[in-house]
Amino acid sequence: MPKKQGYAPPAPAPPPHKAQQLSTDASVSSVATPDPNALQHKRDKALEGDVLNWIFACLGEPVPKGEFEDILRDGVVLCNLINKLAPGSVKKIQSKGTNFQLMENIQRFQAAVKAYGLPQEEIFQTADLFERRNIAQVALSLFALGRITQKHPEWTGPTLGPKMADKNERQFTEDQLRASEGQLNLQMGYNKGASQSGHGGFGNTRHM
Repeated sequence: MPKKQGYAPPAPAPPPHKAQQLSTDASVSSVATPDPNALQHKRDKALEGDVLNWIFACLGEPVPKGEFEDILRDGVVLCNLINKLAPGSVKKIQSKGTNFQLMENIQRFQAAVKAYGLPQEEIFQTADLFERRNIAQVALSLFALGRITQKHPEWTGPTLGPKMADKNERQFTEDQLRASEGQLNLQMGYNKGASQSGHGGFGNTRHM
């Protein structure tokens, strides 16, 4: 008679707590490792195009072919731009050199645009451009720079963004200021008297 093949029992399932631990570890691992391209998904190609067109219109040069970040990465174009907006802003520009020297171009540009009036919180970080960490922020920062050129009457070249509102400053004569001050003093005196007659001072008993 042929021998019956032996029956192999299935492998035992792992304990529930161990399976749960494996699942938890996998989820933690996926959360702890961010998508390196996540920031790039927010890029606005139309905005980048507008910024490049503005930069090279300021420089009086045609826009070169290439990607937005590649054109600006070494900081040379940026330094030339701020020197066009505010001559003499960057004294030394490294057209070639090590990564460190090229990053210095970007840092000099950052210091110059801050002096020009761009708020610190709107200035991109060096790594945002040089290491391509957040190109979207680079475009927004340069757009903001193009907009604040409107605050510089000495700049007659192209600008970016909607027209900024002018300050509505009102001029008062000394007589008008004195009259206003007198009215304010009278009002304060009336309020003080009303307060003292209406109720006691702080910590005093009010008489009914």
